[in-house]
Amino acid sequence: MHAKSDSEVTSTVDQLSPDHSPHRPLYYVQSPSNHDVERTSYRSSPLASPHHYYHWSPIHHSHESSTNPRNHAVWKKLHNQLGTEDDDENDENDDGEIEDSGHNVRLYICFFLLFVALFSLFSLILWGASRTYKPKVFIKNIVFEDFNIQAGSDATGVPTELLSLNSTVKILYRNRATFFGVHVTSTPIQLYFYQLPIASGQIQKFYQSRKSQRKITVVVQAYQVPLYGAVSAIGNARERKEKIVMPMNLTFVVRSRAYILGRMVKSKFYRTIRCSISLRGNKLGKPLNLTDSCVYN
Repeated sequence: MHAKSDSEVTSTVDQLSPDHSPHRPLYYVQSPSNHDVERTSYRSSPLASPHHYYHWSPIHHSHESSTNPRNHAVWKKLHNQLGTEDDDENDENDDGEIEDSGHNVRLYICFFLLFVALFSLFSLILWGASRTYKPKVFIKNIVFEDFNIQAGSDATGVPTELLSLNSTVKILYRNRATFFGVHVTSTPIQLYFYQLPIASGQIQKFYQSRKSQRKITVVVQAYQVPLYGAVSAIGNARERKEKIVMPMNLTFVVRSRAYILGRMVKSKFYRTIRCSISLRGNKLGKPLNLTDSCVYN
């Protein structure tokens, strides 16, 4: 630093006063006391005083901020506070979005469960209503058209009596339901002589629309069925065919399936039929009424 006169110092201070620089703000800054160079300058200068006036500039401020650890800590704390506020706002936004999405998921689950409950209730009502419309099956009559017993042997060569029979069974099937049709199948129609099956027939599967009925004719026949001594129970059938009285049982099961609401709601109906029949040689070709001779389960 160069020495200056008192007049020059006074002029300089006057120029630096706020009155002479209205547009240049002045800042009162205390000189650092920890630098040897500045301490030396302060002692050697005739203008040295405990305080100086400096024009504020970004460079000077930046220099002070970077060289002063205290200022650096203040700026770091301020930056962390600003960052924390931004993070809090983001977290609040994320929490709000997650809460909204969770609320929507709960709504969807509630609507789905409500739909399932209503659909199940509706399906149960339909199913319960369908149980009151059980199909009806009636055996009208049976006609033995041909009957023959002859001597012979079975497939293994054992001598025995062989029976051949041809008959037709007439069945009435009625669907009483008002809002669904049924798919109908059955087990084979069997004719038993005591415990020995001697003839069989099959109902072809069909579809019966609502509030309708149909008549079904099924052929039940047998061809050279071995009797293995059972013919002794009916006497000498070969000599006096017209006097044959042969007790038989006719048994089968009718299965009906109703698809009320597609494959999701369906009802099944089973009708087991058992009829007692007496084959009489003098009534061949005549229908035997079975209305009162059958049991339906």
